[in-house]
Amino acid sequence: MTELLQFYQDTPHPCSYIDHREAQNIYPDPNKAMTNSLYSQLIAHGFRRSGNMAYRPFCQNCQSCIPVRINVKKFTQNRSQKRCMNRNESLTITSQPAGFSEEHFQLYCKYLSARHVGGGMDKPTKENYLNFLTSDWSDTQFIEFRDSERLVAVAVTDYISQGLSALYTFFDPTLEKQSLGTFGILTQIKIAQSLGLRWLYLGYWIEDCKKMQYKQNFSALETYINQEWLPLKREKL
Repeated sequence: MTELLQFYQDTPHPCSYIDHREAQNIYPDPNKAMTNSLYSQLIAHGFRRSGNMAYRPFCQNCQSCIPVRINVKKFTQNRSQKRCMNRNESLTITSQPAGFSEEHFQLYCKYLSARHVGGGMDKPTKENYLNFLTSDWSDTQFIEFRDSERLVAVAVTDYISQGLSALYTFFDPTLEKQSLGTFGILTQIKIAQSLGLRWLYLGYWIEDCKKMQYKQNFSALETYINQEWLPLKREKL
């Protein structure tokens, strides 16, 4: 017998993506133990993870946050992405289980201080770093990118059934011309392909949000609308 999962909605709060709007999320029953298997089902229905908590935007008068994923079997690189791969071909890529590393944390702080000035994210602590990126139940890997011994980027990646989820990538902001954020996604696509997985989940996409526009540059992008995954309609862009 299938057990029904209840969901709860929070109170309105300022939207993190669109100025002067309020947002709300829904959450699975906190009394129900979260597992990687359950999360694998939830992410296929538009949910996302922040630390131990799975959530999904659920705003009464706004549907701007659209879950997106890449069908890695259909993905092809464009010219810009091929150049990105070439620029970063000398980097060494390794992976390790999620956990605290002072080296990672210092790069994270450097990234936030350059990319998220103000708003409360630019002064992270060890505690909120771990509470954001790691969880007790997820299968999470920190993928390291190094130039010789120098750490230049980290892609935090959840391994789920049938796919990967690109949770967060942070990198040395002085290396902006190397497009390390794009390279992180391309690397995760390659990993998913090598493992025979089908999807790379990218979280939410808002068409009018400049910070999220990079997601639409990847081919084989699918959007979750009206409880159905459909290819992104390029003509809309």
